[in-house]
Amino acid sequence: MKLNIYYRISSPILIFSLFATIAVSSCRTAKKIQASVSKKDSVSVRITNSSADDSILMVKKVLSNVHNKAIDFKTFSAKIKVDYQNSKGNQPNITAYVRILKDSLIWISGYATVFNIEAFRVLVNKDSVFVLDKINKQVQYRSIDYLQEVTEIPFDFKTLQNLLVGNPVFLDDSVVSYKESESKILLATLGKYFKNLLTIDKSNHFLVHSKLDDVDINRNRTADITYNNFETNNGINFSTYREITVSEKNKLDIQLNIKQWEFNKDLTIIFTIPKNYKLK
Repeated sequence: MKLNIYYRISSPILIFSLFATIAVSSCRTAKKIQASVSKKDSVSVRITNSSADDSILMVKKVLSNVHNKAIDFKTFSAKIKVDYQNSKGNQPNITAYVRILKDSLIWISGYATVFNIEAFRVLVNKDSVFVLDKINKQVQYRSIDYLQEVTEIPFDFKTLQNLLVGNPVFLDDSVVSYKESESKILLATLGKYFKNLLTIDKSNHFLVHSKLDDVDINRNRTADITYNNFETNNGINFSTYREITVSEKNKLDIQLNIKQWEFNKDLTIIFTIPKNYKLK
């Protein structure tokens, strides 16, 4: 079977589970508000004090800040050192080179750090996932549902894209609780798949932590994402170090150390499947 794909993109101006799966082929409270959403983008809050209207406005303002802090971009590229540990202990480190054309393509090249050889290459678009196993000279072609199959998490293209660039994932505007301390804001939202507890730094309104809990009581999926070491370049605030913990039946810990990151630069993305690769 012959399949060659070539993309060249010019712009004018991990995934935690995907990385792991390919590699292992896997306060003092000042206020508290109980809230529910009656319709999209509208929050109804039921409390008993006279500051109810102010509290509703506060919740809306915090949500607006979270959305406004999300990184809007056209292209993204980075070098990411990936360390991870599963139930068997520390696993071999990976160095991943990532390129993204927003809402179109995600390209990942993964190197086995200890040997400095390319182990895999991945191309993801809105419909499909291509995986080149460079060690065994094999190619896999799957629908985008493959991300959900291998991670057992409802991934789609946009969720993976947001995870890589550091934007919130599984964020819904249905607010179920709100807490505020001197330095942090805790905001819990309820979506189709997860309850998402967000921790926001009050000094700069950066999202510093996200805790996801499955809404399905028959499952025990949880994920913790911590955003650290923010850097600013061309007006973009970017978390360059992230810690991710995913657990259900087993636990997976991942650290992403991001270097050489750039937004909105001209990119070339090439993905070619060699003729001698076998379809897996």
